Amino acid sequence: MRAALLHAVGDDKLDIRDDVTLTPLGPTDVRVKIRATGVCHSDLSAISGVLPQPVPLVPGHEGAGEVVEVGDHVTTVKPGDHVIVNWRPGCQECAHCVGGQPYLCMKFMIESFTTGHFRFGGDTTAFGMAGCGTWAEEIVIPWQGAIKVDDDVPFEAAALIGCGITTGVGAVINTARVKPGSTVVVVGCGGVGLSVIQGARISGARTILAVDPLESKHALAKKVGATHAVTPDGLMDAIGTLTGGAGFDYGFEVVGKSATIQTTWQATRQGGDVIVVGAGAMDDMVSISAFSLLFEGKNLLSSLYGEADVRHDFPYFANLYKSGQLDLESMISARIKLADLNDAVAALRGGEVLRQIVLMD
Repeated sequence: MRAALLHAVGDDKLDIRDDVTLTPLGPTDVRVKIRATGVCHSDLSAISGVLPQPVPLVPGHEGAGEVVEVGDHVTTVKPGDHVIVNWRPGCQECAHCVGGQPYLCMKFMIESFTTGHFRFGGDTTAFGMAGCGTWAEEIVIPWQGAIKVDDDVPFEAAALIGCGITTGVGAVINTARVKPGSTVVVVGCGGVGLSVIQGARISGARTILAVDPLESKHALAKKVGATHAVTPDGLMDAIGTLTGGAGFDYGFEVVGKSATIQTTWQATRQGGDVIVVGAGAMDDMVSISAFSLLFEGKNLLSSLYGEADVRHDFPYFANLYKSGQLDLESMISARIKLADLNDAVAALRGGEVLRQIVLMD
């Protein structure tokens, strides 16, 4: 089958080849034919090494497809089912999973560094990003990583739900629990940032300020729910105009940089919530004074994968889409083929694109 392969961290080009195979299915595994997969900024972070991954690597983690085969012990899905790939599957047995935080389960994430389900060049092992590797025509994942979705949800919409939507909307609904009538600032208006904006709109926020240095993203931010949009240079004026100088009730950082985390902290009011959604580098340290942490009364929160229990949230977000409350069509900037992935990665580095979706032949 065809797949895009990263041989070494930092390589400029992916090796798009057609001699890739899969390991035999285990008793608790599911084989999925990928029908649509997104090109997410986290994929770029894996390619560059910001997010550590084993190599050789098949990138891709935001995907949806059709079940082809299931292991003998799998009862949750069957061949022919449409599924969304869950790149952070929970074992459903550890303290995190039983305690309602399956997104913190590390079992399969750890295994993804030692177990590679891809083979190329005969018998050379390749790993899948986050244990997935959706930039391939087919993948093998644990049954917890294949979440059934209604057949009437288009694969490209289902793919977006698999990461960007769940990460962004989940940060609003599950982590921040934004209240109706509140004020929200979103720093970073890529695919996940737009999902945060949509989550804030759905939650009933009265003011939603989108902040992004690229003015070309402002119109789309407003289309999906932002009430105002500015470049970082205009943020201080917007704080004055929109909040009377007090700051916003909720600040969402969707870039993954210490500088933008500090910007979001400064834009959030005393007693407000600052939610870090962007995936940053391990050596990028954030500096906030101990005085501010205590006396400003702000809550600094992280939101990994939207703090989602995907067994509930994937179908929930799919129903929001079907009811017209989630605008997924506007978030797709291009539909491409697997062979176009090198160009897609280059476009993502440029910063202008939102979500490019690979539609498999």
